[in-house]
Amino acid sequence: MSDPLTEFLPGEAREPAGPRQRFVLDDSGFDEVPKKYRRFYRKWDGPADVLASNEVLCPVCKVVIRSTRELRVGDRVYCMPCMSRLIVMRGAGGRLEARVAYG
Repeated sequence: MSDPLTEFLPGEAREPAGPRQRFVLDDSGFDEVPKKYRRFYRKWDGPADVLASNEVLCPVCKVVIRSTRELRVGDRVYCMPCMSRLIVMRGAGGRLEARVAYG
């Protein structure tokens, strides 16, 4: 069985190895998780919603997961609303996407 963290599409460049950007998160009002964790999640506004470099969409429950640092291919994130563990991958359109590692 192959490790999804080491799988890259042919010709795909690896992510830059430099320092990651840091972000200050504010409370988004997402009330489906405990108050302590609300700043790490927000509701997705549909196909017109633009994700920042520290955000990724959960494919299971369609919630945007936010991080205090820039996300890169291979990072692992956790979606508390649906309790899924996700791996950040580069999608066909070049956008960062999350794939379920196990749920």
